[in-house]
Amino acid sequence: MNAVGIGARIALRNILYLTDFSEASETALPFAVSIARAYESKVIALHIVTPTAYSPGLAYVTPEGAADAAAAAEELLNAEMQRVDSQLSGLVHETIMIRELSVWPAVERAIAEHGIDFIVLGTHGRTGTMKLLLGSVAEEIFRKSKAPVLTIGPHVRSGSHRGGQFRRILFATDFSVESLVALPYAISFSRENQARLALLHVQPAIGDRPAKVGPKDTVASILGELHDLVPRDAELWCHPEVMVEYGVPGERIVNASRQHGTELIVLGVRSKSKHLGAALHTGRATAHQVVANADCPVLTIRGG
Repeated sequence: MNAVGIGARIALRNILYLTDFSEASETALPFAVSIARAYESKVIALHIVTPTAYSPGLAYVTPEGAADAAAAAEELLNAEMQRVDSQLSGLVHETIMIRELSVWPAVERAIAEHGIDFIVLGTHGRTGTMKLLLGSVAEEIFRKSKAPVLTIGPHVRSGSHRGGQFRRILFATDFSVESLVALPYAISFSRENQARLALLHVQPAIGDRPAKVGPKDTVASILGELHDLVPRDAELWCHPEVMVEYGVPGERIVNASRQHGTELIVLGVRSKSKHLGAALHTGRATAHQVVANADCPVLTIRGG
């Protein structure tokens, strides 16, 4: 998905829905369906079969037993994909099941081959043998994908998709280039949904005191800078609210989203591991903490 200008309408032509047929993926599916309907998008449902995903213990059975187990696993996979196909009925869609050594190469190839504008996936926020789209894999996808990624975390309740509409959106920024890459998407989603947009900056703190205090670090100065991020014409539909919190960004973003009944969090994320830390809104620790603990979906856009 190409970068969009502030206030421009988002065009979601092709949505990639990643599924491992787990409960987390089931929770994510209604979001993909609802957003596709709202934006008249095509949905590509992709399941990736890795060598370790469906072959536990095969080394300890006879060749005949291994063949039977493999056939049973294949039958199960086909049945699960047919179920996904039926749930996408009424939408322009395609279901794909491929075998790959690991998840990301298959996702990267699908993004290129299908012109993917947007990715939807569910995550448990932990690791496991049978479940592929879990914490580490989901994180790899939203850090490497050029397309925005909507991650449905483990605390998002099934049935909470509200018809694919988000009435309250929270955009968190540390004013870095990487975090501001996500701003046009926050404003565009706000416009599409006629949603209220909150802009949040978290100042790092030591105990109850800010880690640094200068002329540009006062609450009034930060609030003014946040308000200036929103174009005047955008104020007509998003009714922006600006907020400053003190503490660890990941914790404060999640807390603020809960207090304000947020239905979508928007973050810019860094793609590389250097210069990452809890003090950065775009850092690995922050993004992981928000996705793993938020009660609502998190939209991440890679910035650099």
